Amino acid sequence: MTTRKPSQKRPEPQSGRGRGKSVQGKKPSRAPARKRPDAEPANVVSDNTLERGERIAKVMARAGLCSRREAETWIEAGRVQLNGKVLATPAITVSANDKVLVDGEPLPMRERTRLWLYHKPRGLVTTNKDPEGRPTVFERLPKELPRVLTVGRLDINTEGLLLLTNDGGLARVLELPSTGWLRRYRVRAFGKITQADLDALQDGIAVEGVLYGAIEATLDKEQGGNIWLTVGLREGKNREVKRVLEHLGLTVNRLIRISYGPFQLMDLPDNDVREIRGRILRDQLGEALANEAGADFDAPIFHQPKQDTPKKSPASRRSSESGSGRKTGDRGGNQGKWLTAREGKSETDKRKTAKNDRQDRKQAKRGGAGPRQEKVSPRSKFRMTSEPKPRKEFGEQRRTPQRRIWSEDGLLEDKAQQSRADQDNKDGRRPPKGGGRPRGGGRS
Repeated sequence: MTTRKPSQKRPEPQSGRGRGKSVQGKKPSRAPARKRPDAEPANVVSDNTLERGERIAKVMARAGLCSRREAETWIEAGRVQLNGKVLATPAITVSANDKVLVDGEPLPMRERTRLWLYHKPRGLVTTNKDPEGRPTVFERLPKELPRVLTVGRLDINTEGLLLLTNDGGLARVLELPSTGWLRRYRVRAFGKITQADLDALQDGIAVEGVLYGAIEATLDKEQGGNIWLTVGLREGKNREVKRVLEHLGLTVNRLIRISYGPFQLMDLPDNDVREIRGRILRDQLGEALANEAGADFDAPIFHQPKQDTPKKSPASRRSSESGSGRKTGDRGGNQGKWLTAREGKSETDKRKTAKNDRQDRKQAKRGGAGPRQEKVSPRSKFRMTSEPKPRKEFGEQRRTPQRRIWSEDGLLEDKAQQSRADQDNKDGRRPPKGGGRPRGGGRS
């Protein structure tokens, strides 16, 4: 049996509150940390990072010239020069002090990060140049847009929302599945399916050796032999919606993308472009995505769309061009103001003088054809030239023309007519206006 020596004492356990101190309350002596020979201070690393710069393909993409993959192709083709030498490999970094030329021209100055919503119609290819000669998206874009890149792609028969940006870094970040932005589609397909079969897609599915992630699908309605679905996915692989639904026995005959992350298609017309405001774009991206994409919201804007000037109506044009050089700015623009009696009389005299001058100029243009005649409508002219007919009073004796009848002796006057007229005047009866029998009765 071994015995413990008195000099060897087991150290007493220390509580968490007194950690780092000895029992007697003295600080233990701590040995200095051993420095690694290859370690550098944090500020030195950041400075070196700024000095090293960024990959040249990334710089070209952020300048809005092309994508990173296209930039690597351009470099291999010998179209890019760095400090007077043609580059042969894209594996090189550049800084702000380097001079980069693409096709003999310097890189354009970086513009503020911008994003547009585009409603792509069917029949357009999402590419810069199509070897088959089909119409492309970039051929249909407005001319006032700068050099833009597409965020992802849509098939030639797929329509709906397509994001455009002038920042290659932002386009690359938004395309990554790790970003996690949900893309929703409205799908019309031929066939039959149940909601239970669609719910099974939430666990992912493998089609012909390709593994697709979780898909949210909802059966909206049945229309004849077709059904309408709402499909949401986060990866966006090539022809993912069509291949997955074909694997379930459906034939897709119409595909519309209605949203990409927080951005909605809404009521945007076909082949129309709408820009997202900088503040909204910054809020929707968030600080993490903006830093990852290297977005710059403080740079200037060089390509500003032209503002359409509203056309003036003829009445406003005449009022702005009324004589004596009077303009709307003389009265404080479009806003009125109070005038004194003297100012009001002066303004009235100016308007009268201007009106008389206009009439004199019009008279001179007519070449002395005499005073201008008033234009009257034919009906008004007829009323003005015709003489008024005298109004008959109710008690006036009626005068009827003498009627003649044929007899054996020829044309004779009707004596019975005169006797009837005399009897009517005697009784005070008169036929109503417009002819007919008298109101007070008459012969049966």
